Amino acid sequence: MGAGWRRVVPAVTVGLLLATVGVGCADPESQPPGAAAPVGLSTELPAGPTQEPAGVEGMGAAPSPTPSASATATPTRKPQPTRTAGPRRTPKPPTETKVPPPPPKPVPGCEPTRRGEKATRAQVKAALTDAADRTYWPTSAPDIRIPLALMKATAWQESGWQSDIIACDGGIGLMQVMPDTATWMNQRFGQSYDVDDYRDNAYLGGTYLAWLTKYIGDMYFDSDYRLDADLCGEELTSCLLNVVIAAYNAGHHAVAREGEPLTVPNPRYVGNVRALMTECECLAY
Repeated sequence: MGAGWRRVVPAVTVGLLLATVGVGCADPESQPPGAAAPVGLSTELPAGPTQEPAGVEGMGAAPSPTPSASATATPTRKPQPTRTAGPRRTPKPPTETKVPPPPPKPVPGCEPTRRGEKATRAQVKAALTDAADRTYWPTSAPDIRIPLALMKATAWQESGWQSDIIACDGGIGLMQVMPDTATWMNQRFGQSYDVDDYRDNAYLGGTYLAWLTKYIGDMYFDSDYRLDADLCGEELTSCLLNVVIAAYNAGHHAVAREGEPLTVPNPRYVGNVRALMTECECLAY
């Protein structure tokens, strides 16, 4: 998403990450880094202009400013398996049959536009932190968490933390959420999030990362949902973190296909986000 506008963040490359990569579909490397197809859902929002819809069974709630004892209880987590051989070459069939639409192709020679009021850096930080604090799948996969560094780095790669950016391909806001994908997620989970609201936008992006984590984790990693960088080897497809980042940019269909091994069609994007997770100035905000 957001492939059509000039990034405010200089490209960063990570030699180790780019050692060996898979090659996927339609030449994402010819695009400027930072195009994704995020979406999302949630059951609770901090106080603000967005009306909160009814909750959805099995999905997590955003943290409350004054949580109750039950809300703050640590969910029971199953023991995590120790992976030594990387992902499956032949994936399990996907557990999710309703999937988001693919991202649109980038529009050449287009300049981004702006819409609405730009959120302050403090507001963006709070929204991204709330999104990272959520337990997205408390019923079926309570161990799925989106690292704050990943939220911050993805938002920086996608928009430079600019909540009012509209890319030429239609990507909106902090996480460059595609309108069609946001519509799909709202319908799929019975939500009504507004992609133009920076808080909803952060939840949509965070939830899409969580959806990708579960979708790809179930197919290729035997439901081991860890997004730890220290699980990554030289191959970009060696760990769930890298392929989730790749799928956020290129769409799940470009990374995970039934009966086929994982592929990373956008190694530059993955390298940028991985580098930003440890080097971005935004981490200090």
